[in-house]
Amino acid sequence: MKTVTISVSTMDETKQRFLTAFKGTRQGAHISFPTVELLWKVLAPNRMALVRALTGAGVVSIREAARRVNRDVRAVHSDVTALINAGLLNRTEEGIEFPYEAVHVDFILKAA
Repeated sequence: MKTVTISVSTMDETKQRFLTAFKGTRQGAHISFPTVELLWKVLAPNRMALVRALTGAGVVSIREAARRVNRDVRAVHSDVTALINAGLLNRTEEGIEFPYEAVHVDFILKAA
């Protein structure tokens, strides 16, 4: 199953994962955010519902994505743009795609 891990990690942690991968140890697909606040901003509830609806769906049109989450096409288009900019969705000639079959969200909340 093709899974992406969405996490909160420091630049040093991200660099370490890159160096480990460069040495030949598979790391799997990762999308990292520098803060939990940014993760929640990018993956707001409506956007997370969109990711969920597109998980394992292949390439779909924005209109089809909007239909799947029962939302206005313009609002979904705005969310799609934000998710593309964050590296979560791909834009193809045929539409948009979340190229994973599963999502693993991994972060720890610590005292301030």
